[in-house]
Amino acid sequence: MRQPNLTDVALFAAVVEAGGFRVAAQKRGMPASSISDCVRRLESDLGVRLLNRTTRSCLLYTSDAADEEDS
Repeated sequence: MRQPNLTDVALFAAVVEAGGFRVAAQKRGMPASSISDCVRRLESDLGVRLLNRTTRSCLLYTSDAADEEDS
């Protein structure tokens, strides 16, 4: 596991707060594709999946193990 880049962490937080890449990109004045690349790199650095992405939304990823613990 590589040490995560703090810019990537900040952009991930921006996506979560905004509820998606497009809005986060507009607020940051960046292309959504650049933010998506940073989040992918953060996921790779951490070795975990952080977001569930669809063509219309992105949600925080929850593992099956965490879902089972809540039951």
